[in-house]
Amino acid sequence: MLAVHVGKTPYVRFDLNDYSVPHTHVQRTLSVRASAAEVRILDDQAVIATHPRHYGRGQQFEQAAHVADLIRHKRAARHHRASDQLLKALPECATLLTRAAERGEPLGRTASTLMDLLQRYGIHEMRHAVQEAIARDVPHPNAVRLALERARHAQQAPLPIGVTLPEHIKQRDRIVVPHALAGYNNLLGESHDDQH
Repeated sequence: MLAVHVGKTPYVRFDLNDYSVPHTHVQRTLSVRASAAEVRILDDQAVIATHPRHYGRGQQFEQAAHVADLIRHKRAARHHRASDQLLKALPECATLLTRAAERGEPLGRTASTLMDLLQRYGIHEMRHAVQEAIARDVPHPNAVRLALERARHAQQAPLPIGVTLPEHIKQRDRIVVPHALAGYNNLLGESHDDQH
């Protein structure tokens, strides 16, 4: 039996080849037990992956279930990030997302669609549209989109154009939530009063 360390990617290196393991076992030390025909990967005494043994060099061997689970995990993480960013920018969306979940709407897709609308229309317009959708008891992105479109038509504003940016630019240019400036006036007033 051979002890092997799994790095950030879900593969074990054995005999110059890489064999997939479940993504839940990254950054851990596992064991490999190999025969002439098979490579078994164990976490303590539990077998977590079994692969036919290969004798080539520098090849990567995967189980379809490992890849599918990793894709689902990454997709869920991406949706979770969209929800977090959305709620930081617009806390009002918490009510809309809660009501959408109660009606069986897929939260990841709902949050992603709302985030796209937020990036196209901006916080001020989006806040009014979300509040309108909640007031009409229609917790769905389409209700928000319709409210945004009605407001745009009423103002005779041009259609906002969505721009697809690379991921590193999106991460750098996060939405910043403006805060009330009254606090600064209070600070100035207190310091001014202290001088008299």
